[in-house]
Amino acid sequence: MSFAHFVLYLQQNCNIHCMEKQPIIITSDLAADLSAAIRQLSPDRLFVLCDQTTARLCWPLLSPALHLPEAPSSVSQPPSPSPASQSPSPSFAPQSPSPSPSMTPVDGGPSAVAPTSPASLVPSLITIPPTDEAKTLTSLASVWESLSQGGATRHSLLINLGGGMVTDLGGFAASTFKRGIAFINIPTTLLAMVDASVGGKTGINFCGLKNEIGVFRNASAVLLDTHFLATLDRENLLSGYAEMLKHGLISTPQELHALLRFDIEQPDLAELQQMVARSVAVKENIVFQDPQEHGLRKALNLGHTVGHAFESLAMANHRPVLHGYAVAWGLVCELYLSVKRLDFPRETFYQLLDFVRDHYGRFPLDCREYDRIYELMTHDKKNTAGIVNFTLLGTVGDIRINQTATKEEIFDMLDFYREN
Repeated sequence: MSFAHFVLYLQQNCNIHCMEKQPIIITSDLAADLSAAIRQLSPDRLFVLCDQTTARLCWPLLSPALHLPEAPSSVSQPPSPSPASQSPSPSFAPQSPSPSPSMTPVDGGPSAVAPTSPASLVPSLITIPPTDEAKTLTSLASVWESLSQGGATRHSLLINLGGGMVTDLGGFAASTFKRGIAFINIPTTLLAMVDASVGGKTGINFCGLKNEIGVFRNASAVLLDTHFLATLDRENLLSGYAEMLKHGLISTPQELHALLRFDIEQPDLAELQQMVARSVAVKENIVFQDPQEHGLRKALNLGHTVGHAFESLAMANHRPVLHGYAVAWGLVCELYLSVKRLDFPRETFYQLLDFVRDHYGRFPLDCREYDRIYELMTHDKKNTAGIVNFTLLGTVGDIRINQTATKEEIFDMLDFYREN
């Protein structure tokens, strides 16, 4: 699907008429589309942020677009930061300090100044450690430092190449460096394609809480290339698919059933590309109507009140889980509340429950952790005055935001999840 066809699809199906603020390109020619996006922005310096795994696996798909060697050269491992620079929450900090990012011009030379075309730019590569444990204040400050040392100005461009951790942190770094420089997201995971890289949310984890610090700011462009999905392992593919299940639940029964029938274990990438386009369209329609999350955008938090609590607890216990897995488990819990409170169809609920149980297993939950999980839920950004708010469903597509539940109801929900 070309960019023009994708915009037309969104306009006809989702009432979106201002995509110029964040062009989303389902690309079949990454080199041409990225070069065009860079040319339109005319940056004076170019930086590429990615994690170390992405640099190894995905660089060959990016290098033709930037006229680079097949692999980045001489990206060294930096020393670990001093203890004083670590995140202030010992409960969130990983077992060993995360190293700071490194920054190396990919050809070993300095960054170019005042280019006239993408081909004249010499990008500087900034690398950070992989996994969500690196989405910290320490990593953020190190990216700022790399940009500063690399001579970045307000006219520079940061390309975020990687999963949701990279696009979240990189978007926040770009949004705040010199009060904002341009950035382009090139998500390389399914989770980032359908969730983190689109919609304008950026941020980092802080004090043991997911995405506690951040800003709303759209990327100058988002380029989605499903060829990157061939580099994903099963777990990371399933992680992204959970967000697609969420989009199906808040859209139509037909879309949900298509997702439940799709063979995600042996996916047809061509078919998955079309499903990604539809999934992104669901999110962008909601974001367009409520960009600052004052109302309707809370629909996108389905499964996340519980999911983020599971994810934060796992981090605190030094047994991190993938974000999408936590969302999948959160969907089961919050649909259970929907059944109990809003008469959500039981047949649909059990179809979703079976799919999650078969593909995602279960979160290892002990009843002695209920109070801790409840405490984590009270820190959710959707809450008001300490009251836990959920997004629930009356049926597929019937979205009910700002739904509350008592502590007893939440513990009953956790009992159901643990026993089933």
